[in-house]
Amino acid sequence: QLQLVESGGGLVQPGGSLRLSCAASGFTLDYYAIGWFRQAPGKEREVVSCISTSTSDGSINYANSVMGRFTISRDNAKNTVYLQMNSLKPEDTAVYFCAAAAPSLRCPLTLAVRWDYWGQGTQVTVSS
Repeated sequence: QLQLVESGGGLVQPGGSLRLSCAASGFTLDYYAIGWFRQAPGKEREVVSCISTSTSDGSINYANSVMGRFTISRDNAKNTVYLQMNSLKPEDTAVYFCAAAAPSLRCPLTLAVRWDYWGQGTQVTVSS
């Protein structure tokens, strides 16, 4: 079964950190550009970060709102992509999703492109 599974969400105080994981089963994650997205209640889903395949240019992009605080990375041995989130703010509260883009696509990517696989999402709540 081909799927993505996110984990690592939770409740954290402002200024705290979390590391989200996006693990793939049934396919090799490094064959795809991977995006992290988030959706807050009442808001549209937005792209947070994107990482291209290591066999392409490996390009990485971030939304302006998370630049300097979030870091995306791959561990190909574990078939996993991570999103390290530091200096978290209440406005980072959302459900976070990862997705694998259609083959041959490279970052930066938008929601308008074809995303072949989506995870179920993991809740991140930043609150004191």
